[in-house]
Amino acid sequence: MKRLFTTLFFLTIFFIVSGQTTIDFADSIRIKYKIPELAFAVISADTIFELQTLGVQRVNTDFKAKPDDRFHIGSNTKAITSFISALLVEQGKIKWNTKFLDLFPELKQKIKKEYQNITLQDLLTFRGKLPAYTYTFDKPTKKQITGDNAEQRFQLAKYFLTQNPMQSKNGLTPSNADYILAGLMLERVTKKPFKELVTDFGKTQGIAFGFDYPNLTNILQPWGHDINLKPLPPFDNYKLNWLLSAGNINVSLTDYIKFIQLQLKGLKGQTKIFPSQTFEKLLYGLPTFSFGWFNKLDTVTNHHIAYNEGNAGAFITQVQIIKETGKAFIIFTNSASTKTSEGITILIDQLKTKYGR
Repeated sequence: MKRLFTTLFFLTIFFIVSGQTTIDFADSIRIKYKIPELAFAVISADTIFELQTLGVQRVNTDFKAKPDDRFHIGSNTKAITSFISALLVEQGKIKWNTKFLDLFPELKQKIKKEYQNITLQDLLTFRGKLPAYTYTFDKPTKKQITGDNAEQRFQLAKYFLTQNPMQSKNGLTPSNADYILAGLMLERVTKKPFKELVTDFGKTQGIAFGFDYPNLTNILQPWGHDINLKPLPPFDNYKLNWLLSAGNINVSLTDYIKFIQLQLKGLKGQTKIFPSQTFEKLLYGLPTFSFGWFNKLDTVTNHHIAYNEGNAGAFITQVQIIKETGKAFIIFTNSASTKTSEGITILIDQLKTKYGR
């Protein structure tokens, strides 16, 4: 009995020290790379190995980071949009090969021929050929896009469909415009606003999704910081509304873990939402970019990694899901500088060294 107690004691000490070392390392990265707030997690389908939130919500303040702080996840929104699309396909409300013009025939005479046959799958997998677009682009201007929020996104679709198509690179034409159109398709077949679709899905999983930068609705939430580490005060960014289904969700790390664990469970066949083959398709089913996820082979292990990074100019968030190990690594930050990206890369590499690539 004494021997068992001694073994358990040393195991406990090992895990405490090991965990503390990880926290210290992460905080040293946060400080060195000037990241105000950094949250990270290492998880499997049923275990949270690490979950920490460090730093401050805003530079030059004493508003300390909290476990339930919300972060804008930018392009990591795309995996959520794709997942909701898969749910609607499963329910028979839409098909992967449903054409955009099947749902918006009123635009048929007004678009370039290259877009006549683009499908929901094309749009969700960066194969829609639409021109590149992100929140930093000057065109279209606000004067060109009119109406309420929903009408503005429709006007955007009309605009993009009259522009010259993007030349593909390795079979891909990565554009946020693809996801703007995909979001419109989901709204039309459900007759629900996209925000309602996301909120309803979140409720089924116990996830409280939000939209826009977190401080827009609550100034006591983290503020984003630009490339010069300037905190951005609350403001209604119309371009983020345009990019709603491409990159405008905010969520806490604790809630986002639930979404990522859903993918890990699905890959192992441990959820009834979809068969494991559907999860496989969503994350790894197509070369380079599948449904909301980039994918690659680790050059050291040959493990399959699904990944994405969100960056809408104030927060950078990154997630990686490793198929063979059944683990995921999540990093949330509230800054968007080059140094932030460097720090994230170093931290993820350290976490992989500890928990396996």
